[in-house]
Amino acid sequence: MHINNKRLWADKCTLLLMVLFMLLPIAQSRASYNIGPDDVLRITVYGYEDLKTETRVSADGQISFPLIGDIEAGGKSSMALEKAIARRLAEGGFIQDAQVNITVLERVSQQVSVLGYVNKPGRYSLDSDSAIVDVIAMAGGINELGSNTVVVTRTVNGKQQKRELDLRFFLEDVASSTPFIMQQGDLVYVPKASLFYIYGEVQHPGEYRIEPDISVVKALSVGGGLTLRGTENGIVIRRKDKQGVLQEIDAELSDAVLKDDVIYVGERWF
Repeated sequence: MHINNKRLWADKCTLLLMVLFMLLPIAQSRASYNIGPDDVLRITVYGYEDLKTETRVSADGQISFPLIGDIEAGGKSSMALEKAIARRLAEGGFIQDAQVNITVLERVSQQVSVLGYVNKPGRYSLDSDSAIVDVIAMAGGINELGSNTVVVTRTVNGKQQKRELDLRFFLEDVASSTPFIMQQGDLVYVPKASLFYIYGEVQHPGEYRIEPDISVVKALSVGGGLTLRGTENGIVIRRKDKQGVLQEIDAELSDAVLKDDVIYVGERWF
């Protein structure tokens, strides 16, 4: 019996830890998101159904709540506003130790736009610590033709500033890189990646992203390899020079592939 009690206690502790870990992201989100103008809030007070309120934050950050009137909501987290409302209810002699709960129904004030070559372009809500990689993840990630370098347009003191960010820097060196934190109104644009084109006697002709240090032999692999009629001796690269004149270059397998190169794989004669 003593052993069974120990097991029961251990099971209860395990269950409690699981619940805490499930609730932790919710608590962190509630604490980190700052309420702003045009956000829509649902406010309830436990045991007082008649005080249930849905309200939109005004342009100057105010809301109106029964019994206490106007109260500053802008810039506060949900938890901070809950405490402020409970304090005003107590100070006014209405409800002591009120259990106030606030849910942000619409996060309008803290949003960014994500456009370009992502899987789900659109507007997304921010927490106070949302970074560029978080926003790209919200947009479903970069699609197969999108670039790893994104452009963030931000308004600073009434002027637009643009900054190019290489996502690989933030993803490959997480420990030492400083996250790029997003701000309200940022516009994130994911341009089309630099591409090369491969045609002729390859299994999968078409356009493909240029990856770092890609060579002709790697390009052949990306294109699925040669067909039975293809030959490595009949490969040419069609490339424009600095003046925009198209040149045709006999390619070696070790040659680097550049942006907009067109690789043509010829047919063997026997």
